[in-house]
Amino acid sequence: MPCSDSSSGLNIRLDLNERLIQFEFAKITCSQEIKGQTGYSQYCLGKTLEEILGHSYHQLVRDLGLEADDEKKFILHLEWDALKAALAQYLGVEREDIDKDRCRITSIEHTETGIDIAEVILPPKELPKILPCSLADQKQ
Repeated sequence: MPCSDSSSGLNIRLDLNERLIQFEFAKITCSQEIKGQTGYSQYCLGKTLEEILGHSYHQLVRDLGLEADDEKKFILHLEWDALKAALAQYLGVEREDIDKDRCRITSIEHTETGIDIAEVILPPKELPKILPCSLADQKQ
């Protein structure tokens, strides 16, 4: 299970109408890269940035069928929170439920086919209540 002790990387690809084409989330922790693979990236395809900002974590867990998978729920929370923070930073949106200050945009590239945004995301302030690897291993 990943820890909250390191930053993440997020690459976002938008079409020229600012609809999501793709995003890739990766977190380095415990000497290992953790990638999303929760289905959230596919779920967001073609959606506007405002639609994505409106996603509820608990609804996503249900929509993606992750209720029984604690590790994927944890990773989904990291993906969801990072994408919301990144989009709020990109749009300049101020909302109490989004900590956009944890994002550091490293590049924005506009091309004839779309917009590429690269960001570094600092760890979230709050994580879902899931046991860290060290404690989960002790319970087995």
